[in-house]
Amino acid sequence: MDYRELNKKAWDQKTEQHAHSEFYELDAFLTGKNVLRSIELDLLGNVKGKKILHLQCHFGLDSLSLARMGAEVTGVDLSDKAIQQAKELNERIGANATFICCDLYDLPKHLEGQFDIVFTSYGTIGWLPDLNRWANVIKHFLKPNGRFVMVDFHPFIWTFDDDMKEISYDYFKSNPIIETIKGTYADRNAPIETTTVSWNHSLSDLLNSILTAGLELRSFHEYDYSPYNCFKNLIERKENEFVFEHVSHRIPMAYSIEAVAQ
Repeated sequence: MDYRELNKKAWDQKTEQHAHSEFYELDAFLTGKNVLRSIELDLLGNVKGKKILHLQCHFGLDSLSLARMGAEVTGVDLSDKAIQQAKELNERIGANATFICCDLYDLPKHLEGQFDIVFTSYGTIGWLPDLNRWANVIKHFLKPNGRFVMVDFHPFIWTFDDDMKEISYDYFKSNPIIETIKGTYADRNAPIETTTVSWNHSLSDLLNSILTAGLELRSFHEYDYSPYNCFKNLIERKENEFVFEHVSHRIPMAYSIEAVAQ
């Protein structure tokens, strides 16, 4: 089983649906909306004039939002359809971002240079089996004193079943999770069915991969909400703060990391 080919096919299918979904707010983006959330905006700070490498960028809305903020952005994704869409949007809004289609682990074969910031966010590392290789790619592309900024959904969330009510998967990485799902998180009624392969990585595995690669951890935060309405049974307690309607206790739903290259 080639997980990359399965996932690439799935994300090619998803991109065609996502680009036209209300979830991604493409029309608002095209009229100037910055689609980045407050968690990552606060961590990134002033990016004007910064070289940013955006890993697993999907079809580029976050990358292009950074470009609008004055950054020199390179976005990378496995999906041909996503990168094609990102390039078309780049031309449409008159930005100057660069987009590369390749497997993340192979990126050093496709890209030269180093960056002020390497950035990744929301639903990324679960598609990768080896976090040590991932962290080494990040280190490879960071300038000395360059920053790695990451925001993602908390791995505790991925232990739930699709209805987000029962614990169905291991918190600690074990076997690959192979799923066939109708629709997507952005449109549950989308007329597609995709099969994907993913892994759940514990926070200890994540943090140790970053430290082992030679990065210095500067901050780590957990959040009791999701910035996106992308799971079942969520309610919006504040603008862009979604929590489970049926869970009475506060649980970790997202986290952020900032680390610096030595």
